[in-house]
Amino acid sequence: MTKSSYFYDVIVIGAGHAGTEAAAAAARVGAKTALLTTNLDTVGQMSCNPAIGGVAKGQIVREVDALGGLMGLAIDATGIQFRLLNCRKGPAMHSPRAQADKKAYQNHIKCQIEQQANLHLRQETVVDLITETVDGKTRVAGISVVGDAEYRAPTVILTTGTFLKAIMHTGDAKTSGGRAGEGTTTGISGALNRLGFEVQRFKTGTPPRLNSRSIDYSKLELQPGDDNPQPFSYLTGSLDHCDQLPCHIAYTNDAVHELIRANLDRAPMYSGQINSRGPRYCPSIEDKVVRFADKDSHQLFLEPEGRQTEEVYVNGISTSLPRDVQDQMFRMIKGLENAQIMRYGYAVEYDFCPPTQLWPHLESKAVEGLFLAGQINGTTGYEEAAGQGLIAGLNAARKVASKTPWVPTRDQAYIGVLVDDLVTAGTDEPYRMFTSRAEYRLLLRQDNADRRLTAVADELGLIDAARRDRFANKLSQIDRGMELLKSSRVDNTPGDVYLRRPEVDWNVMSSHVEGLREINEDAATQCLYDIKYEGYITRQKMEVEKHLRLASKQIPQAFSYDAIGPLRQEAREKLNRVRPQNLDQAKRISGVTPADLALVLAHLERKR
Repeated sequence: MTKSSYFYDVIVIGAGHAGTEAAAAAARVGAKTALLTTNLDTVGQMSCNPAIGGVAKGQIVREVDALGGLMGLAIDATGIQFRLLNCRKGPAMHSPRAQADKKAYQNHIKCQIEQQANLHLRQETVVDLITETVDGKTRVAGISVVGDAEYRAPTVILTTGTFLKAIMHTGDAKTSGGRAGEGTTTGISGALNRLGFEVQRFKTGTPPRLNSRSIDYSKLELQPGDDNPQPFSYLTGSLDHCDQLPCHIAYTNDAVHELIRANLDRAPMYSGQINSRGPRYCPSIEDKVVRFADKDSHQLFLEPEGRQTEEVYVNGISTSLPRDVQDQMFRMIKGLENAQIMRYGYAVEYDFCPPTQLWPHLESKAVEGLFLAGQINGTTGYEEAAGQGLIAGLNAARKVASKTPWVPTRDQAYIGVLVDDLVTAGTDEPYRMFTSRAEYRLLLRQDNADRRLTAVADELGLIDAARRDRFANKLSQIDRGMELLKSSRVDNTPGDVYLRRPEVDWNVMSSHVEGLREINEDAATQCLYDIKYEGYITRQKMEVEKHLRLASKQIPQAFSYDAIGPLRQEAREKLNRVRPQNLDQAKRISGVTPADLALVLAHLERKR
């Protein structure tokens, strides 16, 4: 029997949020790309909450969009409620978030993938990785699939989400699968083990879904969307046409907490059935009740899953308690006494690869040409997955074209912070992005992602002419606005200086300076922030300069830490494991001290 073979530049395994962005990015820059998934009906599916964005996550979505990605346009086209979080704080903390029409979002992503040039979407079940050894080095050569067929490519990207040897838990009931109603993948885990990868286990969870018709909304708090909804994509323009749906807030109470405490011995996380680490910042309701025993109640956010469904996602009550306990819980919550559960909550245990096994461009150190992105790297969240996917897809395509990899730096993007944190420090729990992780967050605002990244994306070949022209027009508008402000005077004060006053905003300036009203809102916001926060921005740029001086001290891949006699054993082990590319990355490795860095620097200088 003849084996069927297919040949590509880049193969992406898994069509979730990491996989779709990876495949689209690789195809956009010209690589012949295959995107393989076990089920074409789940491309771009939202496995958990029906929302995009949030604190720091919204910034990542804006960055993905500035780099030509799919996520921003998809949520703008299918969102049912839009909110800008942290509006009372400074602009560095502003974070967009939107509820999605879950099925519409999924279909939008699938359609974009199907229409992308250079990209073939196929339904396949991957059973193994194909590798070869050349000059003593292992490199990927493709994958084999069910049906005695193989796909050959010099680069492969794994974006397998929570499906590697996945087990779902509801009470003491256990089912194989990474998502309700779907199976698991074992062949890839076996291949990773065979190739010498370290593989560990993480746990995540999801809450029950309720039938909207069985909820008494009159007893709940209303949470409407913004009056002036802001889009995620720089191409969208306006969302004034969006007919927003409301969300609602409910609360747990002492009776619910007592019920949970009485049944902790039946909760997999407390009975010993699950030993894997879960996300600290998105705990189950069992964890909340135990860890915050002094709290009388916890907020629950009731989020509609779409315009054509009655399903409601209950954000804040993720659980793996038995079904009967889940039934009782809701009967005790005001407004949900008669709520009908349509899907029960469950926890998922799955394999992941500690990300210190990757180079910063997300290629594995052990197997040349093999890239990893998304939850397989120990992250949680659609947004973190999308950012990694785009970087992996771009760099896989650049590798095939014999071009140097590109990764944004920590002062350039939240995606840069995310990737650097993962490959430098690793993670002992599912990683979630926060604004506090970014030391240069005043520079990494959600409003200026295009100014930080779109020119680079153009050089890399990631964007089209429409985005290039729109960005050029915005820069022209910003230049015009700044020129008008600096050349004008208000009360004998230069316009840009007058605008720095706390009580003065753009509307005030527009009433004094002719021509400012013609500057569009996006450009006006940039002018306003550039002037209002000039001192803080200048200070952060000085810090970046210090960081760049350390980053310029490159460390060769073959550098021998073992040859540095006085170097502490802990530092030697960690430096050998991470293989930092420069001193700036080395200083962020936990357990590496300034004294260790001084020894490394001295040895580098001697070598030179």
